[in-house]
Order: sequence, then C-alpha cells, then structure tokens
Amino acid sequence: MRLMRLSLLLGSAMMCAAVQAEAVRMLVQSSPLAGSQYYAVSVVWGQIRIDDRLTLVREPHNRHDRRAVRVEWQGQQLGYVPRAENRAVARALDAGEKLEGRVSQLRDDPDPWRRVEFAVYLVL
Repeated sequence: MRLMRLSLLLGSAMMCAAVQAEAVRMLVQSSPLAGSQYYAVSVVWGQIRIDDRLTLVREPHNRHDRRAVRVEWQGQQLGYVPRAENRAVARALDAGEKLEGRVSQLRDDPDPWRRVEFAVYLVL
C-alpha cells in the first residue's frame, strides 16, 4: 500500500513537472520602450497593465534600423525594442525562436523612455 501511494505521488509530481515545463520562460532582456511618444501608448495608457503580453514583430526592411523589432499590444504598435538592445532579439526572431514580451513597468513620467518597460522572454 505504501509503495502504491509513493508511485501515485511520484506519477503526479512527474505530470506536474511536465505541465510546468510547457510554460517555462527564460528572461532574455528587460528594456525601456523606444519611440512610445510616436505610437499608441497615450491612447491605451488606461487599459494596459503590468504583465500584459506584448507581440514582438521583426522589421528587417525598416529603413532606420535593419535589426528593428516592433512592439505591439493587442494589435496596436507601442514602439520598438531600443536600437542599442535589439541585436539578440532580432537574431532570435530571425532564427524562428519563440519570444514573448511582457509589460514589466508602467510609470506616469514625462520622459517617454521611462513610461513603459518590458521584458523579453524565450519560451521553452
């Protein structure tokens, strides 16, 4: 009986580990949102929340930056991954890696570089 309980417990633990493994995210970087003053941040400010999912869209033909990565929230462009920090994200997206962005900080700050910060995760 004791062996049976141990087997059931071990099996349950393995199933939980398998479920958790599907949701593993590894932090790639944390950045301020670049260019937010030119896009929809002011329009969606009252709706966006910390930990909201962000979509990262590669723009290899962007005339200002060949490594440009657009940041969107619910289909609305919020800005870009900063040019000085977009090399790894662009390379991962180009390689077909599954990346996910999340809002990590929201501040009512007059400096647009301090209003929104986001984290980029590699989904394993």
